[in-house]
Amino acid sequence: MESSGAVVNFLLGWPRMHHLFALLCLAAVVYKFTVLLVKRRAAFRSCEAFPGPPAHWLFGHVMEFKQDGTDFEKILKWAQQYPYAFPLWFGPFICFVNIHHPDYVKTLLTSTEPKDDLAYRFITSWIGEGLLVSKGQRWFRHRRLLTPGFHYDVLKQYVKLMSDSAEIMLDKWESFAYTNQSFELFEQVSLMTLDSILKCAFSYNSNCQTEGGTNAYIKAVYELSDLVNLRVRTFPYHNDLIFYLSPHGFRYRKACRVAHSHTEKVIRKRKEALKEEKERERIQLLIVKLSFSYFRLLSHLQDESQQGLSDEDLRAEVDTFMFEGHDTTASSLGFILYCLACHPEHQKMCRDEIIDVLHGKDSIEEDLNKIPYTTMCIKESLRLYPPVPGIARQITKPMTFFDGRTLPAGFRVGTSVYGIHRNAAVWENPNVFDPLRFLPENVSKRSPHAYVPFSSGPRNCIGQNFAMNEMKVVTALTLKRYQLSEDPTCKPKIIPRLVLRSLNGIHIKIKPADPQE
Repeated sequence: MESSGAVVNFLLGWPRMHHLFALLCLAAVVYKFTVLLVKRRAAFRSCEAFPGPPAHWLFGHVMEFKQDGTDFEKILKWAQQYPYAFPLWFGPFICFVNIHHPDYVKTLLTSTEPKDDLAYRFITSWIGEGLLVSKGQRWFRHRRLLTPGFHYDVLKQYVKLMSDSAEIMLDKWESFAYTNQSFELFEQVSLMTLDSILKCAFSYNSNCQTEGGTNAYIKAVYELSDLVNLRVRTFPYHNDLIFYLSPHGFRYRKACRVAHSHTEKVIRKRKEALKEEKERERIQLLIVKLSFSYFRLLSHLQDESQQGLSDEDLRAEVDTFMFEGHDTTASSLGFILYCLACHPEHQKMCRDEIIDVLHGKDSIEEDLNKIPYTTMCIKESLRLYPPVPGIARQITKPMTFFDGRTLPAGFRVGTSVYGIHRNAAVWENPNVFDPLRFLPENVSKRSPHAYVPFSSGPRNCIGQNFAMNEMKVVTALTLKRYQLSEDPTCKPKIIPRLVLRSLNGIHIKIKPADPQE
């Protein structure tokens, strides 16, 4: 009887428990919504000194960006209306102050402020806490440990491997050279830069350029980049649980598994190769005496306390360098070749310079510093089409800019690299391709923060010299073999992503180069 009574009491009490649980859930929702409203009001107060385009109360400025190739035009239009900086809202609660002038950029990029906790947080599950997203002492330690691996003498050893990868791609292009048909080059350039980074950094021959079909890793990188962009633009997806349960969250995890599988395979094979080595030398001797590999450096890294990288740290740096080392360079090279195809007069001057320097040689290994006009053309292309079109930081202390306007600690600041590079107050005729902007006498007249394709300051791109070497090698070898021309019916529609993309690819025509033309 007593047990029956207990059951009855429990059943009678259950509705009360149900109501109590519902009340607790409602209180949690109200509390969370109140916190968000307080944050929204604080954000409005913080950026009162920064006028900007009107924002929708719910969507912010997200609906202004159509993802159709016109988004950067919108950014440039707003940049003309609101000099120096303006706020951008991603949904009702997330606000960035978007800066697009060298004097503002100098204040931000000369600091060591960390990357923001929105977009960069979204990619942590993909590339881990490597150099790109880490902060504080972790970032400082890893940066100091990795810097020797990008010394000039180390990078010199990569040029032959870069040339080999480029020649494989250019051999494949023979099939397009006699057709007068345009072809999409970005995917093939991506395969080439992936092949190059695997050979240079990991001593790994993947044969990815000669395998048939679409490369699974490159496809996964495209997918992940698109999904991160979608997540930033869709404010409910800022919540981890909502994104995890969504179809896009499922696609993101699936693409992550593909990317991680690729890097794990590379790590496993390199570890097996290193185990076969009987004699290990210290990192200083490795740099001087041995054929360098980035993975070898990572495996031997130790600081003054004899602490090396954990397996998790190793994986994060490999994932970061694999992505950053191939995708940004592929974007850069794609647009460099497109710019030269569109400007045959500059292309011819580059080709003449390259042929003169080579003197009949097939390799440009020793001559990368002897092609100044080609280098200026590369820099001008990077100005017009920066591979990373935007950078975001979250300031940890109040920041006052040169005109006296201040943002409080915790605010997010976005640097529009694309906007800076096409700022009409800084660059005369900013949309015109003019390599002479990079003559030393012209460079000296500009702020060093007017041109930041590799960022600037203490958190600049650690691999920028590696990337510049590869761009010079591939551009030189391409122009030596082929004459490029544009396809006027298929101009790129550029869209903002983690790395600059064209919605419809990058199309050019080629024919065998005639040195006499």
